[in-house]
Amino acid sequence: MSTDQAPPERSRPHPLAPPEWLLAGLRPSAAPVPWAAAARAGIGLAAPLAVGWITDEPEYGALVSMGALAAVIGDTADAYRMRVYNIAVPQFFGAVGVALGTLVYGHGWVAVAALTLVALVSGMISSIGTVASVSGLLLLLNAVVGAGLAMPEPWWTAPVLLTAGGLFVLLLTLLGWPLRGRGPERAAVAATYRSLADLLEAAGGPAYEERRQEVTQALNQAYDLVLGRRARVHGRNPALVRLLAQLNVVIPLVEAAPAAHQRGRPLPPSIPAAVRELAEAVEEGRTGTGELDLGLAPPSTPSERAIEAALRHAAAIVHAPDPDPYNVDDRLGRPAALRIRVRRNVRDLMFSRESWRYGLRLALCIGLAQSLVSLVEVERSYWVALTVTFVLKPDFGSVFSRAVLRALGTAGGLVVAAAVLSEVPRGGWDVPVMVLLGALIPIFSVKGYAFQTAAITPVILLLSDLLNHQGFDLVRPRLLDSLIGCAITLIAGYLLWPESWHSRVGDRLAGAVDDAARYVERAFRTDLGIDEDRLRAARVARVQARRRIYRDMSAVRSEFQRALTEPPPTGTRAAAWWPLVVAVERIVDATTAARVRVNHGAAEPPAAEVAAIAAELRELAAVVRADRDPDSLRDAVPEDEGEDEDEGVLEPLRQEVAGARAIASARL
Repeated sequence: MSTDQAPPERSRPHPLAPPEWLLAGLRPSAAPVPWAAAARAGIGLAAPLAVGWITDEPEYGALVSMGALAAVIGDTADAYRMRVYNIAVPQFFGAVGVALGTLVYGHGWVAVAALTLVALVSGMISSIGTVASVSGLLLLLNAVVGAGLAMPEPWWTAPVLLTAGGLFVLLLTLLGWPLRGRGPERAAVAATYRSLADLLEAAGGPAYEERRQEVTQALNQAYDLVLGRRARVHGRNPALVRLLAQLNVVIPLVEAAPAAHQRGRPLPPSIPAAVRELAEAVEEGRTGTGELDLGLAPPSTPSERAIEAALRHAAAIVHAPDPDPYNVDDRLGRPAALRIRVRRNVRDLMFSRESWRYGLRLALCIGLAQSLVSLVEVERSYWVALTVTFVLKPDFGSVFSRAVLRALGTAGGLVVAAAVLSEVPRGGWDVPVMVLLGALIPIFSVKGYAFQTAAITPVILLLSDLLNHQGFDLVRPRLLDSLIGCAITLIAGYLLWPESWHSRVGDRLAGAVDDAARYVERAFRTDLGIDEDRLRAARVARVQARRRIYRDMSAVRSEFQRALTEPPPTGTRAAAWWPLVVAVERIVDATTAARVRVNHGAAEPPAAEVAAIAAELRELAAVVRADRDPDSLRDAVPEDEGEDEDEGVLEPLRQEVAGARAIASARL
């Protein structure tokens, strides 16, 4: 689906046909198979079992494999330094969690209170970021397992064994570090150049919007990797300085792309070909003269001059052997010092309404789940609370669809688990079976949440059987427990919370429109005079603002994608607002294109015209936020004509703003 169109109508050819949001979750993604991760998972989960059976301590081997399973699930980063961080930090929280769970095992209401408090803390810290989210998940999961399964004595045995499993997977992960080193960062920068080449190739055509989204994602990933590593390296590391310089010079080309697209005709093939050649040079670390022979006529318009100047500058920097380490700004700003980030995160954690709301929601559901298995006269099971934890994890998308998909995924995984537990004898045969089941986790995880659940379920059941020796009798109770956990989540974690079924996408979108208004004003400031330092600072601030707004729009898109998987009315509201998301991105593109044209010879727009456009955008933001329908927004969408280099430089921007206002009127 092209990103410049609204999602298709949710068709139901038959009254009994499943809804589109469910079908979307059951469609496997087209992600490539992560063979290396599959091999690590198979070895990481099976080797501890082999050692356990050899030493006649299968329970110890199962606990080490459980720790390895957590590390396999959390190993999602690309750069090796980030992978150390992503695996090691959650392992510490997991050790704390299983220790707490072990200490309250079999203590009834004490266990209920302890797990409820752990759930509150887990939910609150999960709102900080990705690593914190995984840490919070592992803290709660291991606490639930420790409180639900009898662990070896003394109490510190389980934390040590679980941590050993995570560190074993980390060791397997780091085996390639000496060979690949900065490979992930360099590959990410090269991928940015390739996605930019695709964007320039699509300029003037219908695929441009989709290619631009890919460039935004590639830039986000590359900056996260390079700046994330640089934040951990003291001083100016020459290799990182070079990578950052090569990444920075992509920005002028990205800014020139909208101006080229507005021309309405394709660029010469030699331009994207030259960018692909730069991508090869980045990936291979080649240097050279940096001179380009594009075989083009001298540029005659601002758009053509912008493209050629940006491309020649990029070639010079890519091929430069030693970029100036003191002339490389970080475009998104240097990451703050660790102590500052910790202080900021703690402040946000304690005073954020979202943090408390999610923590309380998770605590309520875990408290109900643990109370149920402690009070009701049925087989006591940790699986109910385990299901609640997985379903309510905040960065996996819609709670409603996750609950349904987890039930389906668990049912599929239990079919596999039933076959394994009934047909495979306990002992040495567990090792090859775990190799296969472990390898399937990374493979299925990239396909979707239901597939990941189906892959993880038999692994957890096999390891649980080694601890409580119930065999095939585990299967039926676990299916019932999963359904109970999903029901608790849907009722206490979804239906009872108004924000679950009242979409907040309008507020997020209104914030993006406000950001676009500020970007328009920043792009055409007239109070800078001729001072070179002020002009340079303004250029850097403008680039940072543009990168941030595109990053924010990427987050808005993710929020909309999550909302689209919700049942009505949330899903239908998100689908109705979707065209305006695309319109805001086009406004930012049109602003950038106008700024590029001014930088390369076009006349500066009048300040009054800039102020009027910004005012229209702020009015649009207010309308979207309030969900109202004033007559002032009922303007017809102007015809979208190609760029005319002689017309007013802000004319394309005015057209995009008028189009966005018309979309809002139609929506409201």
